[in-house]
Amino acid sequence: MTDRGIQIDDVTVRFPTPGGEPVTAVDRVTQRIPERSFVSVVGPSGCGKSTLLGVIAGLQPATSGTVVVDGRVVTGPDRRVGLVFQEDSTLPWKTVTDNVRFAMQIAGVERSEQRRRALEAIELVGLTGFESAYPSMLSGGMRQRVALARSLALAPSVLLMDEPFAALDQQTRLLLGAEVLRIWRRTHQTVLFVTHDLSEAILLSQQVWVMSYRPGRIIDVIDVDLPEDRDASVVSTPEFNQLQNRVWESLRAESLRGFRQESGVGR
Repeated sequence: MTDRGIQIDDVTVRFPTPGGEPVTAVDRVTQRIPERSFVSVVGPSGCGKSTLLGVIAGLQPATSGTVVVDGRVVTGPDRRVGLVFQEDSTLPWKTVTDNVRFAMQIAGVERSEQRRRALEAIELVGLTGFESAYPSMLSGGMRQRVALARSLALAPSVLLMDEPFAALDQQTRLLLGAEVLRIWRRTHQTVLFVTHDLSEAILLSQQVWVMSYRPGRIIDVIDVDLPEDRDASVVSTPEFNQLQNRVWESLRAESLRGFRQESGVGR
């Protein structure tokens, strides 16, 4: 068995509280994402999805347990791991090309190499012709493509995406999801994608993990048995609807439990 990909072993994350009793955000999660696989994580708000992503990225230390990426234990941020977040991270005073180059500048990539990689990444995300545009000239979906290009230009072997399309309308999300699939087929990266949107998770993924409400545990793992070359049109098929119902059945009780606890219903 190859040691590449992501291996999560018995990871628990606890946070201190003012009252002194720590809150367990992630509880004893053990999962493996094989190299070049695309996995999505869904779960109720506050279940620890983003916390788990932060541990894998090396941004959040685990209270216990380990994460191994491509055979090396995660102890901090690593250039092998790319990150795309929900928030608009484009720099308004920089052009598309300079926004994409920015992370490479910080990483110390040679200037000539920066431009070559930036132009390749811009072409990959479908923004050719907008190299000299500023973020104010772009739609929200296009700005998220810039953020994705910035991560891709660093050529990470693992890409972590934390609800990158959450602020966009449903139609744009589906279209960008299809673009992400196209890019993944070309780059062959290992991808972990966090989302609240069940349709998005199924459209993009080979496998969907369902997390429980806090403390966050993986309560179901669902293989997505749909054609590899699928696009947004697959959402209207009976097979897609069956998968969506299966994910919702696993998630429904946990979502209701989270809603009741957060709103104080039943206390």
